Amino acid sequence: MWHMISTLRPVVSFLLLWCLSVVAAWGQPRPNVVLIYTDDQGTIDLNCYGANDLHTPHLDALAERGVRFTQFYSAAAVCSPSRAAVLTGRYPQRAGVPGNVSSRQGRPGMPAEQFTIAEMMQQAGYATAQIGKWHLGYTPETMPNNQGFDHSFGHMGGCIDNWSHFFYWEGPNRHDLWRNGSEIWHDGRYFPELMVAETRNFIQANPNRPWFVYWAINLPHYPLQGLDKWRQRYRHLPAPRRMYAEFISTMDESIGELFAVLEATGAADNTIVIFQSDHGHSVETRTFGGGGSAGIYRGAKSSLFEGGIRVPAIVSWPGKLPQGKTRTQFATAVDWLPTIAELCGLPLPERPLDGKSLVPIVNSSNAPDRHAVFHWQSGRGQNPQWAVRSGPWKLLGNPRDPVGELPLTEDDRRFLVNLNDDPSERQNLAKKRPELVQELEKLHLAWQATVTEQ
Repeated sequence: MWHMISTLRPVVSFLLLWCLSVVAAWGQPRPNVVLIYTDDQGTIDLNCYGANDLHTPHLDALAERGVRFTQFYSAAAVCSPSRAAVLTGRYPQRAGVPGNVSSRQGRPGMPAEQFTIAEMMQQAGYATAQIGKWHLGYTPETMPNNQGFDHSFGHMGGCIDNWSHFFYWEGPNRHDLWRNGSEIWHDGRYFPELMVAETRNFIQANPNRPWFVYWAINLPHYPLQGLDKWRQRYRHLPAPRRMYAEFISTMDESIGELFAVLEATGAADNTIVIFQSDHGHSVETRTFGGGGSAGIYRGAKSSLFEGGIRVPAIVSWPGKLPQGKTRTQFATAVDWLPTIAELCGLPLPERPLDGKSLVPIVNSSNAPDRHAVFHWQSGRGQNPQWAVRSGPWKLLGNPRDPVGELPLTEDDRRFLVNLNDDPSERQNLAKKRPELVQELEKLHLAWQATVTEQ
């Protein structure tokens, strides 16, 4: 017995000193972090972003106690690459996910050698969890538990029915609900409620460790299955806005339940909450052809016009970050990893990152943009859709607009806009400014040559 105590004493002493050093450095334990990542939510689809027909009190309250961005961008216009970018702090191409990955079991996704926020937090002693949608690989090597998450719960493919947890996109229908790499069944239980319960259990299981939760909520992605209370509230709205609104308020209510968990566990005051949509709203048949809104902005999901990539985003940390403020600077999803690292006092991974910490912008409306130039590209192939942004100027190559209100002609294969003058991207200035088209395209070609899968 005494031998065992003698053997364990150095380990116990080390752990005690480590805990004391953390508390001494911060005056309190390191902050928890929850990254809420919604799915197919339109650019302005919160009441605090101007959608007056939507009831979203919990996210509106988050904006009131934090910082709301009005010029925030996803790194991609579809699901998988946007998620790879936010988790790695890299362009999707550098993260090895240029387009959507398969929703079939046994198909790979983001390479396992990529380094995620979860791995960064895990190395610093955080407990880590992925809750909700993954869509970054469906093999043991590419599922969440091999990408830095101690705990994983949710669906591995692109979408599920919220009651049966089956993937219905294409046949044969497939059940898709997993916990830590093992298939589980919760027949007839509402998936948003399951996500809240799973998160509550994870937080309660880690009372003495800081934690990081990637809460990739699958709402308002189709199928639009809002609760009856919201069907009653929005029965006056025309379709498909009605069905979409029902699901948005269901989403907001679920997020409010998560906030209640933070309060009940005493974690609210020391938790950084980050909120963002993965890209713009869907106009696919499966979502009744629309329902979401980009406001004045052109385009939607799968388009590199503003409506496909400009998204709502909020960050809050009570007593540590400004409250009730709005920031108009350019910012992107790849910036969250270095932002979290700075706020939590963690070292950055020793590999190329494309993101920049947003802490200066969060703290000051006068701070300059962190990116002089930013790039987007959808998939591979000979004529991929792409865009490059430099200051107010944006050049799109081979643009697509699934909304289709304005026609795109052969002359629009290069589409140049000044977003300060034309945020709705109505007028193509490519013929008037050919020298600028050439300059921006040259920048993008140089980027293509350097942004490799590292």
